Amino acid sequence: MASPAHLAAHRRCNRFRRPLRAPPPRLPTPYFYSRRSSALQVLSITSRTARRHNPVQITTAFDDVDPGDFALVHDDGEEGFGVSPYSSESEWSDEDIVLTAFGDVELPVASKSQGLAEGALTIAAHRFATIDKGHKKTRTQQGLMNNVGLVAFLAMLLFFVDWCSWKIVRLPLDSFYLTRPFLISAVLSALAGFLFAPVADSLKIHHFRRRGKYFPPSSRKPTPAMGGLFFVPVGIFVARREVGYSSNGVNGAAMITLIFAMVGLFDDILSLATDNNRKIPQWIRFLVQIVAGIYFSIWLGSADISTPYSMKFLVPLPPPLGLAFLGKVYLAMAATCSLSMGTAVTLIDGLDGLAGGIAALALIGLSVAALPICSELSVFGASMSGACTGFLFHNRYRASIVMSRVGSFALGGAVAAIAACTGMFLPMLIACSLFFIELLFAVLQVSFRMATNSFHGTKVYPLRIRPSHYYLRLWGIKEPYIVAGAYTISCFLTLLAGYLGLVSA
Repeated sequence: MASPAHLAAHRRCNRFRRPLRAPPPRLPTPYFYSRRSSALQVLSITSRTARRHNPVQITTAFDDVDPGDFALVHDDGEEGFGVSPYSSESEWSDEDIVLTAFGDVELPVASKSQGLAEGALTIAAHRFATIDKGHKKTRTQQGLMNNVGLVAFLAMLLFFVDWCSWKIVRLPLDSFYLTRPFLISAVLSALAGFLFAPVADSLKIHHFRRRGKYFPPSSRKPTPAMGGLFFVPVGIFVARREVGYSSNGVNGAAMITLIFAMVGLFDDILSLATDNNRKIPQWIRFLVQIVAGIYFSIWLGSADISTPYSMKFLVPLPPPLGLAFLGKVYLAMAATCSLSMGTAVTLIDGLDGLAGGIAALALIGLSVAALPICSELSVFGASMSGACTGFLFHNRYRASIVMSRVGSFALGGAVAAIAACTGMFLPMLIACSLFFIELLFAVLQVSFRMATNSFHGTKVYPLRIRPSHYYLRLWGIKEPYIVAGAYTISCFLTLLAGYLGLVSA
């Protein structure tokens, strides 16, 4: 029989031994993954009683980059005006969490040995992960519906104008005079996009992300850029094919469009090829734009464009105002419009399909307004609008390619060329109201921040410019709905611009 001292020593040794019991069952943890840039981070949280066993994993989502750090720059945020981080591949894209379909999982009830904390955290993780489940597909369908509605509106408007064109211009125009170039350009541009997007991706022509920013491995693949290289030539080719190669108005408008496209391409290439230490200053880029605008005004002063009026530099105004002769002021207005339109389209080009859709509507509004004055330029506007619409098949939510500055500057130059060659500055101001509001909003931001820096005695450069849709997204409005609202407003502005142009001429 063991002595009491021996039994006490045996109890002290057994006190530190683990009890022989079966391990608790593993909690079924669903597998979460995300394709959005703000990757899902898995945190391991355990309680003191269950630290030796399986930790309970919960899922939290947070942005890698603060949404407030939003600058209109290509890469490193060193310029005040530039291409905004496109939503298709920006750090804070509103694409929802994509989950594997695990259905309604019956979550286990935590036992006392596992603790109540593990069960509560697992249930919270499950409910958190199913928030907004399936909204990505819904928003993609919304982007497709935006595109279909835009094409339907433009096609119906052009069909109506072609049907009653004999009452408008009193000239024997061909059947489907504006509808035919619009549809041809749209089809050719859409087909060209299927060929250009993979080529741009293989050549690593991507929309620039800012250097110095950390992006996790699960970030979305960069979006191919420079989409203007394929849809701008399509619009010009179809327009010249429809009206012939001897039209001075179309040849001049095509030349101005290509010049501004080259200015944008020059800027895009510099942004892709140069690094932070060898970057071209912003004032040199702006100087190139000024030279292009001056050349445009000089060409306009010497060009011979056929119009119903016997003199140039006339601006048609609604009755009872009539015609207004501006003289040299006309050339200054043309140069100013050519400079401002390219920058305005660039500023608003931050959401999938936003700038392209508004530009397509504005071009149609100007085409209808200019039909009584120069029907050939109306064909040019309809063709460029069709090419831009075909580009939207690849640029709608979620975009597979972006236009970059080569496209935005070309669209701005095309709009300015049609308005300056026909004198339709008032319809242009109405049809492009959203572009000018965005430009005015940027100018006010620069003025306010410069005044604030002077008041506080600080010099903070560059001045970060945030577009208006940035604040709309901060208020919780999703991207396709912002684009749908902009399309709706632009449709009314297009109808108003076309009507004012017709009654003014």
